[in-house]
Amino acid sequence: MTTSPPSPALASDQAVWARVLALHAHVERELAQALQRRHGIGLSEYRSLEHLAASETNELRMQVLADQVGLGQSSVTRLVGRLEAAGFAFKDLCPSDKRGVYAVITDEGRKRYRDARATYAEVLSAALNQFTADPQLGPTVQALRAALR
Repeated sequence: MTTSPPSPALASDQAVWARVLALHAHVERELAQALQRRHGIGLSEYRSLEHLAASETNELRMQVLADQVGLGQSSVTRLVGRLEAAGFAFKDLCPSDKRGVYAVITDEGRKRYRDARATYAEVLSAALNQFTADPQLGPTVQALRAALR
C-alpha cells in the first residue's frame, strides 16, 4: 500500500502547528524555570492560582479548574493537594451537592500569585522577544502578536 504525500494545505497547517508547538515548549520551559526558581511554584500551580484569584467567589469546582488548566481530574486533584500542602488553597465540599468539591484560594495563595504575576509577565515577554529574532519562530510570534492587535 502506498501513501500519497499530504496536500499542500495540510503540509502548511502541520508546519504552522509544529512551529506553534516549538514556541510553546520553549516559552513554557522558561516560565516554569523562572516561577520555580523565584517563587517555588510550578507553572500549573501558578495557572491554578491565577484562575482561582480571578474567580468572583475565590473558588472553582475541581472539574472547572481542571478544564481551565488543561489537566485531567486526577492530575488536578494532585495539583490542588500540592497547593493545599503549601497553604495556597484548600478543598471545600459543595453545600448543595456533597459530591462536588471546590478548590478555594487562601490569602497566602493570593499573595503568592500576586508576587509571581510580575515574573510571569516579564519572562513571557522576554521569551517571546527572544524568539522574534529566530528565523523559524519569529514569524509565528509576530503573527500571534498581530492577531491580538
